[in-house]
Amino acid sequence: MPGPLHGFRVIDLTTMISGPLATMTLADQGAEVIKIEHPKGGDHSRQVAGRRGGFSASFLNNNRGKKSVTLNLKDERGVAAALRLCETADVFVQNFRPGVAERIGLGEAAVRAVRRDIVYTSISGFGFEGDWAGKPVYDPLIQAISGLASVQGGSDAERPRLVRTILPDKLTAIQTAQSITAALLARSRDGKGSHVQISMLDTVLAFLWSSDMTGYTFVGDEVTSDTSATAQTFVELIYQTADGWMAVSAHTDSTWAGLTAAVDRPEWLDDPRFATVAAREENKPARLELTQAALLQDTTANWMERLGAHDVPCAPVLTRAEVYDHPQVVANGIVVEQDHPQAGLLRQTRTPARFSANPTDSPAPARRLGEDTREVLAQAGYKTAAIDEMIAQGIATDTQDTTE
Repeated sequence: MPGPLHGFRVIDLTTMISGPLATMTLADQGAEVIKIEHPKGGDHSRQVAGRRGGFSASFLNNNRGKKSVTLNLKDERGVAAALRLCETADVFVQNFRPGVAERIGLGEAAVRAVRRDIVYTSISGFGFEGDWAGKPVYDPLIQAISGLASVQGGSDAERPRLVRTILPDKLTAIQTAQSITAALLARSRDGKGSHVQISMLDTVLAFLWSSDMTGYTFVGDEVTSDTSATAQTFVELIYQTADGWMAVSAHTDSTWAGLTAAVDRPEWLDDPRFATVAAREENKPARLELTQAALLQDTTANWMERLGAHDVPCAPVLTRAEVYDHPQVVANGIVVEQDHPQAGLLRQTRTPARFSANPTDSPAPARRLGEDTREVLAQAGYKTAAIDEMIAQGIATDTQDTTE
């Protein structure tokens, strides 16, 4: 079966990661996604390093399952073609800087004029109002201004550090995909198309607030010490063992008791610093230091058995080269292999969600730049001669052989 979003059409004008990953999520779940790219080069992620068969891994991992149409949106004929595609679309997604879509003729009013109930979606970096709205943005900037880099540093008094993955981009993608499906659900009830606006900054702040802003939740009782605003201090719950690294989380009374038994330190149960959940949190550095010293005395595999026997949450730290062969990852079937006609055999993840009533098909591979231009424009009512003229004049392109 084709997935729960089968029958919905999405026009995707996004580039890089946050927008493309959001629309790929919709494609994975059955939506028809038409990705509109510039005739010269297309999405910037097509050009980055890590390439085979004319495709970058970044583009492949964020754009599978979509059709590729090229249109020059700086030409009014390209804009007119994009609007014609919107006539039969349910969703329109763009991540231009605020104001750009309106300036080129693809703002909400223009798109809604051709499809009244469309879900128009705008993704921005810093937001849609205020002095920062029009500033250029990349993931590290959002990590910096949102407080995430400070959280990652472990304390407001320590050196800020970046999360070593583009977390704001990917969180925004997930939030965008969820918000689009919520807007489609609302439309099915009231017939109205929403304008969904999502910024990376808002997304990360909301993400952090659920766990990392407790010291600033009670108005009038904000924390007064940098060290009390810590995230995960000291070893950050990643511990060194005799032969590697592992994560151990013993937060509750029962798991703390299990940890003390596994490491053969029954005296910790009588230590008033660790007598309650609150006490263990207040004395976190001491607790973590003692735990680290104990775990250095045995191997990761042995600790997995010893801690597991006492039902203490734990896991080995895997490298990227190890993770996709781990037995649990294999059991989940999340990592799949699929042949790509140009790039060869690929290893990727399937969509994480599984739908019993509407299981998803295997996704189609990412397309070459402009591979679907002729087909999609023809479906929109363009005659062959008109398509030929647009291609001849550089307003659009058809399939480009970029095999390397």
